[in-house]
Amino acid sequence: MKRTIVVVLAVIIAAIGGAPAYSYGRPVLSGEVGIEVVSDRGTVFQAIPHKDFWTGGTRVSKRYLEALKGEKYGIVITNKTSERVGVVIAVDGRNIITGKRSELRNNEGMYIVNACETARYNGWRTSNDQVHRFYFTNEADSYTVKTFGDSSAMGVIAMAVYREKEQPRPLIEEKKREGSNAPAAPSAGKSLNGTNRQLAKESAGTGFGDAQYSPVVTVQFEPERNPVQKTLVKYEWREVLCRKGILSCNREAGNRLWDEDGYAPYPPGYPRN
Repeated sequence: MKRTIVVVLAVIIAAIGGAPAYSYGRPVLSGEVGIEVVSDRGTVFQAIPHKDFWTGGTRVSKRYLEALKGEKYGIVITNKTSERVGVVIAVDGRNIITGKRSELRNNEGMYIVNACETARYNGWRTSNDQVHRFYFTNEADSYTVKTFGDSSAMGVIAMAVYREKEQPRPLIEEKKREGSNAPAAPSAGKSLNGTNRQLAKESAGTGFGDAQYSPVVTVQFEPERNPVQKTLVKYEWREVLCRKGILSCNREAGNRLWDEDGYAPYPPGYPRN
């Protein structure tokens, strides 16, 4: 699975005064911004819808996702609207650009995704030219716990989508990435085979993996006060999803004429030798 990577870092200009979230007479944003979690092998992790509702002018979607321990992944954002948008992305409660505690607000570091384009974000940003890879791991090994001792939003990939107040000219032209269509590096982690009961006792988290070249540029972008969309993805180990009833993990019903169930049972109350 090959995707063009469009990565642009935004300069956030805080809203001043009590300006409304939407300009009067401005049309409603048509379309949505999609989010997928994709492994380095190109596999899209299964997302299971949980809740979908509106609060104020923000559409909120909640879903579950099955994580595979040790698997490297990227967050793929698809802008299906006719406007460029700003997206604040947090993993385990931390902004993936700054590492700071995230509340998904409009004054945080955000990426810009142009209209009808797709972008992939593979890790924690440590410079203008580098990120460190996301990979699924246990809570103790997660970047958030190891670095900040914070588990308050463990196991959640969150995205808030902001419209732009105006359309200013870019301050800096976007760089053209060489080799942006190259296939992602193979995963160094191993997928789990079989049932590991220990995973059901621990929370899934995201680690701070190997460095990867990922240049960005700064552009001017003034977001509206409130997001038009929020998507929250709660990722868990399969055993946890089974225990919570999110996944149906019951044994398949047997065939009464085909399967061998052993010997004939005694009638109730029949004495046994």
